[in-house]
Amino acid sequence: MSSRPGSRRDHQRFCLIEGWSEVRNARGGRTGHHLTFELAVADGIILRTRISRPANAEVYGPRLWSHILDDQLCVDEVAFWACVDRRIPPPRTPSDVEPGRATLPVWLAHQLVHELGLTSEQVAGLDVEEATRLLDEHRSRPTA
Repeated sequence: MSSRPGSRRDHQRFCLIEGWSEVRNARGGRTGHHLTFELAVADGIILRTRISRPANAEVYGPRLWSHILDDQLCVDEVAFWACVDRRIPPPRTPSDVEPGRATLPVWLAHQLVHELGLTSEQVAGLDVEEATRLLDEHRSRPTA
């Protein structure tokens, strides 16, 4: 698995160095039991990770650590430690998402792919208004 397990503090440091945004609650305050961060990457994908409070030196177990690296941060261990130890952010494709541009809800993207037959690339290029219009037009056509 992992030769050097990370701690909650390492996890938070990684997020801050790479420029992840802390997710706030509806009132603009901090979220409850976890620090929650997100990062927009290529194709409009938004990565999200959670760190139990407090972000201290407590080390993650091997299975959880592997899950955090692979599924939440989407980096390998070498890239993670280069970021934490030497402040070198992992190489990622810049996001195609413009700041402030709303991404499509998952259900809408799913419908566009499965009902209309659009590709993931086509869906990534749509804004919410365009995507909704396409789905409405498709569903309003008479069935044969």
